Amino acid sequence: MRGSTDEEEHGGAGGAARYRRRQDGDGPGGAGRAPRGGVLPGERALAPDLARGMMLLLIVLSNTAFHLWAAQHGPSGWHPVDGSWLDRAVRFAMIVGLDLRAYPLFAFLFGYGMMQLFLRQRAHGTSERTAVALLRRRGLWLVVFGFAHAALLMAGDIIGSYGVASLVLVWLFIRRGDRVLLAGAAVFALLIAVPAAQAAWSLAAHGLEGVGGAGAEPSYLAYAAQEEDPLAAAGTRLLTWAFVTLAGGLLSFGGFAMILLGFWAARRRVLEEPHRHLRLLGWTAAVGIPVGWLGGLPSALVHAGLVGAAPGAVGDGGPLPAVQAATGLACGLGYVALFALAAHGLSRRGGVGRTGAGRAVTAVAALGRRSMSGYMAHSLLFSPLLAAWGLGLGAHLNSASMAAFALAVWLVTVVAAYALERAGRPGPARPSICSVGSSTAGPARGGGRRALPVPEPGQLVAQDPVGGGQVP
Repeated sequence: MRGSTDEEEHGGAGGAARYRRRQDGDGPGGAGRAPRGGVLPGERALAPDLARGMMLLLIVLSNTAFHLWAAQHGPSGWHPVDGSWLDRAVRFAMIVGLDLRAYPLFAFLFGYGMMQLFLRQRAHGTSERTAVALLRRRGLWLVVFGFAHAALLMAGDIIGSYGVASLVLVWLFIRRGDRVLLAGAAVFALLIAVPAAQAAWSLAAHGLEGVGGAGAEPSYLAYAAQEEDPLAAAGTRLLTWAFVTLAGGLLSFGGFAMILLGFWAARRRVLEEPHRHLRLLGWTAAVGIPVGWLGGLPSALVHAGLVGAAPGAVGDGGPLPAVQAATGLACGLGYVALFALAAHGLSRRGGVGRTGAGRAVTAVAALGRRSMSGYMAHSLLFSPLLAAWGLGLGAHLNSASMAAFALAVWLVTVVAAYALERAGRPGPARPSICSVGSSTAGPARGGGRRALPVPEPGQLVAQDPVGGGQVP
């Protein structure tokens, strides 16, 4: 096969026209233009922002089990096992549709945003070296903010781990061709799929009852939700964060695969121009979501007590979590495709922002534009209210009421984001990141020096969105 051309690497003729490389100052030592600023209002498209807003709902729901520190947990260590039929129904649905499914979605959108930022800078005339330096600096500051987030509120912070992952993948892949991106994603996906296939083979040979090993410890212990001493809780959170950041940032092969697929999709503007990719999006949603749900079904049946299994089958490193993780990649992609198709349908009808339902969509998209602020707000509203070192309300909640609480928290952030959108203001976290993450780049035209903008993690940008897909 012939080598990749620059046009192919940037999404075909249309992509090349929008993201044509500019060579001014791109040689060794060349500075090119100073990095351009943030995304202009006319450069927004609905699908990326809507996907990020819905992603935050899935993430906040998936984090609920960590705060139920007084409940009785089973061998999986993840969800409680006590409660009413409603609690059991909520847990069943979460295991099937959320556990190990929301974070692959996040990883894809994170990679999509990184590549879009890189392409936007290159289209502006920023040198390749400067654009890569911006992404590296951004990754380092994500680690710093992740540390602060864990020290104060959330042990399971993912900002730091994705900051580490971005440093690795930007170095290895950001300038590679499409075939390299897809090959890398396939290799990383195989590193998840092969253990899952081995686990499925072992289950077929020995059954769920024949799996050795012990169950996992309750997840809330690693989050220090039950710890009454704030300093002791902070110490435990930081230990957990260090493990999550290093292991997740360097060994999360499934996350790497999703980030690389996000790189590839961003070059083709799959989310900004869903009308050009309806077949791809339709098949991805139609196949990915059922595969993901079927992969989570065995774990849900075991947790509900409908199928018997040894503790080792559902514990850390057990076969059922391996199957659940592998199929979660397909499910995460399916969710992205579903949100993109929904945005396409809404944009085509032209009802965004004009009706009650349209305003709701606009509000969710507004939260997606402020994803960093929304993510941090979840922890700010969760931990002090639910943990034992705070008000300790987590001791009085169960799976169903905790899910309702999480939904309420998400709705609060949606309303707040919509208010900020109407006022024309960014999320609270954005100025903080820009102020500490900025530094001088190469000389700008006119002899001055400009600060490098540091956008919110996972921020997706659009250079030339479809007219109907813009969010007012």
